[in-house]
Amino acid sequence: MHIDRMVIPYGQTEASPVITMSRVGDPLELRVSTIGAALANTEVQIIDPESKQRLPIEQQGELCTRGYLVMKGYDGDPAATAEAIDPDGWLHTGDLAVMHANGYFSFKGRAKDTIIRGGENIYPREVEDFLHTHPKIADVYVIGIPDARLGETVLAWVQLKPGETSTPEEVQAFCKGKIAYFKIPQYVRFVDGFPMTVTKKIQKFLMREQEIRERGLEELARQETA
Repeated sequence: MHIDRMVIPYGQTEASPVITMSRVGDPLELRVSTIGAALANTEVQIIDPESKQRLPIEQQGELCTRGYLVMKGYDGDPAATAEAIDPDGWLHTGDLAVMHANGYFSFKGRAKDTIIRGGENIYPREVEDFLHTHPKIADVYVIGIPDARLGETVLAWVQLKPGETSTPEEVQAFCKGKIAYFKIPQYVRFVDGFPMTVTKKIQKFLMREQEIRERGLEELARQETA
């Protein structure tokens, strides 16, 4: 893009809104491969989403932040506030990340997007990043849908580059031997676009709802939330 001083910030509205950011003087590779380091006067930790215990460096978990930047709470909704901010003042972002030895972080996706297939945790961002290396694929998003035997299974919405054609079998064959077998999409849907908000954020829940409806999986989906 010919913008040699570009940096990458990461955050959310509840954190006013930036938590980490790369620096102008950082090497280019560090600026484009991480979401930077914590801003001044900002605490960041990575915790196990289940045990809530702090994890060591290089282990993936939920990113939490604490400090002046964290909101007071959701207006008129103390229950939602208590769910987002724990008694020690840590804001639970719901995002998965890894902290490296140099204090920089790598974003790994949304915790709520994690697919649990037959007891194996699958992080859609990892599968998406791999599928983006396919020469015919322009964009791709991965979701989990209910499965009677495995609990959930992997499905990919794939947008091909202009003029390209493909099949689900070709996409699956591209994955074999390169990623774990249980991460390979069982289903592939080719699309012209993806459901988005007005600010261009992907709405994976709409993709999942469509798949559940069209595949007749409503009962399995109800069992998931029961």
